Amino acid sequence: MTLQGRRNAFNGLEIDSEAIPEGEAELRALFPPSMAQWRKEGLSLIWLRVPLSKSFAIPAAVEQGFVFHHSQVDYVMLTCVLEPGAFIPPYATHFVGAGGVVLDSRQRLLVVSERFRGNRSEPFWKLPGGLLDPGEHLEAAVRREVLEETGIETRFDRLVVAWHNHRYQFGKSGFYMVCRLTPLTFDICKDDFEIDDCRWMPLEEYLASPHVASFNRVIVEAAVANPTLAETVLPFYPDPDRHEFFFPPAPWPLAPEAAP
Repeated sequence: MTLQGRRNAFNGLEIDSEAIPEGEAELRALFPPSMAQWRKEGLSLIWLRVPLSKSFAIPAAVEQGFVFHHSQVDYVMLTCVLEPGAFIPPYATHFVGAGGVVLDSRQRLLVVSERFRGNRSEPFWKLPGGLLDPGEHLEAAVRREVLEETGIETRFDRLVVAWHNHRYQFGKSGFYMVCRLTPLTFDICKDDFEIDDCRWMPLEEYLASPHVASFNRVIVEAAVANPTLAETVLPFYPDPDRHEFFFPPAPWPLAPEAAP
């Protein structure tokens, strides 16, 4: 008897949590014949998903040559290379965040000074924003973050700046997307846990302030000066819940017949 799984297109075997026995002793007994069978079949790579409820499987798997690939709050994924040189695709390598340039008709910019900053003796003005939730569109995320931090409802206009940073956190890189938004409400109701101060600041005051980072100043200047990229619907990608596109302003030709 061996551990059962699903073969994938890359000559690998994926063992899901249901295939792991309920007891450690039973699992340890299954591993030697399973490893022998997998090698006999010429498999290149074994994937083992271990749920939190069966964490006893981790040391048993490590003893057989499995190593950690990635983890989430409720499981750990391990891999075991059977064929030298077998390719193991890396797990997610980036965080994605979004910030909003919210400018009203009076040329006032919505700005925040966070509570958790280095120097609490003076403000440090920045744009509201934060990380995207899993499965969340950029357009929805930036509006949500602005609303959560400032209480201001907005309409998404366009993507302004993309920042790629290779020293973000946990050894991962980060993408930060800055978007131009139009305010729909104007009465501020800040998040007191995250935000120390929030205000509508005249644009010229923000650009001249010594309490603004040079990068944040350049972002706002770019957002004001350029049309940049607008959210675009492509007819050959009909599922808006799965795809999100940003293109230069029209006119430019759509060619559905040339779609992949």
